[in-house]
Amino acid sequence: MAFVDREAMSASRQKDIVRKYFMPKPGVKSLPSLSVRIDLDPEGRIGPGKIQLLENIHTCGSISAAGRAMDMSYKRAWDLVDEINRICRQAAVERQTGGKNGGGAVLTAFGLSLVTRYRKIERDAASAARKELQALRSEIGRAKKRAS
Repeated sequence: MAFVDREAMSASRQKDIVRKYFMPKPGVKSLPSLSVRIDLDPEGRIGPGKIQLLENIHTCGSISAAGRAMDMSYKRAWDLVDEINRICRQAAVERQTGGKNGGGAVLTAFGLSLVTRYRKIERDAASAARKELQALRSEIGRAKKRAS
């Protein structure tokens, strides 16, 4: 995960970067596709949305900016961060106070590791399922042609 100088970027530029590099683009993903959700305990799971939020926090340096980049309220973003910290039984995100921009948030070493491991699991699962997804895509494509 690349580190960026968030202090040197405007909030608008941070949001542009998040949208360009981290937010899924409509219509780009061909279906069927694989989505990974990891159940960490009976009440808690981590999946693409929470990982996206963590990546946005890392990029933007703020929970509120990360939430805004995902069209999410600060409260919803903070509730998800709190849930991640709770189900992992350790902090993935730490709030920072003060500073010239009034504080912010950073991923902890565990938070960075969580994102890295999740993305590796996601890549490995997608690679393992690639042939079957392509076969399913072909079958669905043939069925659509027959129905037309």
